[in-house]
Amino acid sequence: MEDDERVSTTLQELKPVPVELGGVRGGPAVRTLRRDGWWHSPAATVAFLTVVVVYATWAVFQNSHYYVGAAMHRDLISPLYSPCLTGSCVPGAGGSFALNWWHISPGLLALIIPGGFRATCYYYRKAYYRGFWQSPPGCAVADGHARYTGETRFPLILQNLHRYFFVLALILNVILTVDAVMAFRLPGDGGIGVSVGTLVLVANAALLWLYSASCHACRHLCGGHVNQFSRHPVRYRLWKLVTPLNAKHMQIAWASLAMVALADLYVRLVASGVFTDPKIF
Repeated sequence: MEDDERVSTTLQELKPVPVELGGVRGGPAVRTLRRDGWWHSPAATVAFLTVVVVYATWAVFQNSHYYVGAAMHRDLISPLYSPCLTGSCVPGAGGSFALNWWHISPGLLALIIPGGFRATCYYYRKAYYRGFWQSPPGCAVADGHARYTGETRFPLILQNLHRYFFVLALILNVILTVDAVMAFRLPGDGGIGVSVGTLVLVANAALLWLYSASCHACRHLCGGHVNQFSRHPVRYRLWKLVTPLNAKHMQIAWASLAMVALADLYVRLVASGVFTDPKIF
């Protein structure tokens, strides 16, 4: 009898605690029970993205000091202005094709593809949704909005264009890689060589390729919709190659974005005569 009562008491203690689901989106008065510094990451995201976007906007509308040419014995172009497609491009910066009807800064045209690619990126969506929109700002933290419609309405439905921006970004990567190769030209200063500017543009191109290769869309393109990798050995090898990069997509995304801004700043300072581009060999 005593054993039965003990078992009954034990079972009573093991009953799950009732949990209520639902309520108003946005959470209760107490936004979260977390005691760690959960707000550090969204705050840092807001600060960094604000600095980069403000700088890029300022740099593009300057419409100057984006190319270092033969007069300075270099061939360096800012990634914010490449490809330079307008008739107003400074001599040497543009190619044979030019849009003579475009009278605004050529940088606005050059930023359409990389801007769209990053704005629709799966990782950046998470970053700026949490940072700027507080939707939600962190795990186990109440959402800052009372309603949620997902990405089913304009303008967020345009996020579905990411896979197409990915393909266009690969073309842009080729162009910026050509820019990096051309940076080995030191006209009037030895013909071919390496300067600090050369290394800056090479690092920028390399990080852009890593960012594209680590993209979720790239990983899906390599291994998505495959039920048996044994029947698709090439795609399996590609998937195995990009998967470790995909695990570092966040770090590569921030590094490549910072490098784009730094590359423009370096070219701008050289072109404006603040300092000369040092030759290494």
